[in-house]
Amino acid sequence: MVKSSVLGYPRIGADREWKKALEAFWSGKLEEAEFHAELQEIRLNHLRKQQEKGIDFIPVNDFSYYDHVLDTAVMFGIVPNRFSYGGGVVPLSVYYGMARGTKDGAASEMTKWFNTNYHYIVPELDGVAPAITENKPLAAYREAKEMLGIEGKPVIVGPLTFLKLSKGYAPEETDGWLNRLLPLYVQILKELAQEGVQWVQMDEPILVTKLNDADRKRLNTIYETFSTAVPGLNIMLQTYFESVENYCEIIGLPVKGIGLDFVHGFSGNLQSVNEHGFPTDKVLGAGVIDGRGIWKASLGEKLALLEGLSPFVTEDRIIVQSSCSLLHVPVTIKNEVKLSTELKNALAFADEKLDEIVLVTKAISSGKNTVVDELAACEHDLQALKQSAVRNRKDIQQAVTAMSSRNPERQLPFSERHTLQQQKWQLPILPTTTIGSFPQSTEVRKARQRWRKGEWTEEQYESFIHEQIDLWIQLQEDIGLDVLVHGEFERTDMVEFFGEKLAGFAFTQFGWVQSYGSRCVKPPIIFGDVAFEKAMTARETKYAQSKTRQPVKGMLTGPITIMNWSFVRDDIPREQIAYQLAYALRQEVEALEQAGIGMIQVDEPAVREGLPLKEEEQSEYLNWAVKAFRMTTCTVQNTTQIHTHMCYCEFHDMINSIEAMDADVISIETSRSHGELIHSFELNTYKLGIGLGVYDIHSPRVPRVDEMTGMIDRALRVLDPKLFWINPDCGLKTRGMDESLESLRNMVAATRISREKYTLKT
Repeated sequence: MVKSSVLGYPRIGADREWKKALEAFWSGKLEEAEFHAELQEIRLNHLRKQQEKGIDFIPVNDFSYYDHVLDTAVMFGIVPNRFSYGGGVVPLSVYYGMARGTKDGAASEMTKWFNTNYHYIVPELDGVAPAITENKPLAAYREAKEMLGIEGKPVIVGPLTFLKLSKGYAPEETDGWLNRLLPLYVQILKELAQEGVQWVQMDEPILVTKLNDADRKRLNTIYETFSTAVPGLNIMLQTYFESVENYCEIIGLPVKGIGLDFVHGFSGNLQSVNEHGFPTDKVLGAGVIDGRGIWKASLGEKLALLEGLSPFVTEDRIIVQSSCSLLHVPVTIKNEVKLSTELKNALAFADEKLDEIVLVTKAISSGKNTVVDELAACEHDLQALKQSAVRNRKDIQQAVTAMSSRNPERQLPFSERHTLQQQKWQLPILPTTTIGSFPQSTEVRKARQRWRKGEWTEEQYESFIHEQIDLWIQLQEDIGLDVLVHGEFERTDMVEFFGEKLAGFAFTQFGWVQSYGSRCVKPPIIFGDVAFEKAMTARETKYAQSKTRQPVKGMLTGPITIMNWSFVRDDIPREQIAYQLAYALRQEVEALEQAGIGMIQVDEPAVREGLPLKEEEQSEYLNWAVKAFRMTTCTVQNTTQIHTHMCYCEFHDMINSIEAMDADVISIETSRSHGELIHSFELNTYKLGIGLGVYDIHSPRVPRVDEMTGMIDRALRVLDPKLFWINPDCGLKTRGMDESLESLRNMVAATRISREKYTLKT
């Protein structure tokens, strides 16, 4: 019989109870014992749900207190020396110190999990001696079995993926580190086998990227070692997010099962199976239900796909599963009462995807005739949305086609614009600014809720927002910042705010997903053609500018970030969605300029996370991503200064594309990986304005002045001081007021020291 499985389940809970527990513990409102008890109950509820739905192989150890990669690091005692770890089980104070920073130790670097919007904590290998601190997968397996009678499937980040995502070692040290880690993995697996575990899911998503010969050799070494050391344990070598590279080598590895993504890696993986078959001694984990998207699956198409695999894999060797962990989608659609019926009927969140997996499994095992009604209802729902008016706006489609047929360019090259802008703004050397948002206090959030609920009139809410702007304009002037912002107090989320004002978007009430740590986001749904309706930001920005003689930046979110941080329609290419967004945002840029705003920041923090994992597809993506940004900004005057902002990027492989965006100033989030980025600029010349974030806003610690001057000094060794800006890593929305003010004062103090150094040198 065909079996069903899931690769992972969302941690946060339908009402974000996980997030609330974490933040209560961090704030001292929960004792540690209470905290553990609350998280256990959340974890068990998730397992019960999968059990009740009828999932055969239920994942355990996919739950985390913060991040699964961080969990793997602490399981092996990989803790940076600055956190004063003394061995044994890693205490929560150290665990969360690595993730969030402490008074004396900067947080570990955080970066994107492949091409998703989930962030993981980067393991730091230098200076540590790995050793098992606790067998987390075994503890999770025992808990599920003893408390719920579930024969769980432990999930573990595989050795090759863990090594490739870690930092703090030279390439020539890779084999040495593998030799240190392999015995630890073997010990974990032996203890699982001794406990009677049937299947272990070994996640190796790195296998969908291009590996060199040495890494392929390491892959063989890893799984030969596992096979020899624990011969009776069933390992499902799990890949996701794309089709695997080196298919023939991978299916030859001595493992019991291979998990393939037949959604995002559909064409490549299907072609590989058709051309090379599938081993008769292995189980195929067929990832046919999309773990990253929120659209209902065309069940007829999924059944046809699985039937097409039947010449290569018998039914007793297929496990129907999600394409990746359901971590990347909201929990359930059932509580969404405000969505239109047409849209809601076409959606499937995590719980609904469990139902889809079980339904497809049933259809394969018992025949399509057992699910005829369900198949018909599914196709009806998908066709209703496809044919709706919101997806067929000819005016938008024609305008975007005409706009995208032209090459978007500013009137003058950067060197000439820069001279004109300097003459207009008269900024000092090393100008200071922030990225856009200021702390959103409980008072700000309550005011917004009152307005949304109708308890406050539009006039009351506008008056409140003006008060916040007045306060923070004065604070910025007092601190000594050179370019100000209005603070974005009227905005919930940098994508949601714009989506609410554009046609073609829909919003859930409870559609939260984890971004990093307890930070959850509620991505908009782009379900129709995107269209500008009226100015979205000009009123607040114009008001802020009227309160000061210093320049105030207009703040927009760029087309690629809005797209990458939304759940997007899957019936047209993403390129076309990006151009529709660019067309709408261009009209907003023009509205700001007409309102007298001469500095406009179009943030693109998510450009890199949309980069395809396949190298051969990356150039095409970057070309149209750059084009979309330029479409948004190219019509402004030469004296209008266009800023942008990017997050957590490994820029060495896309500096040319960043420069091609032709923004006058780019600020880059770098404080957790400052040295690595500076090295990129040592190898590549960058000739436009740039600001490298000088402190980490994701940590509550206030950075010292000398820390920031050190960052500035190193940057100025390779970047032109006349083009260099000083700014925090990112917006300050999630930080407290006192820490934000103290950090910004230190930043300005560090800037003044650096200005004096530069003046002395010249």
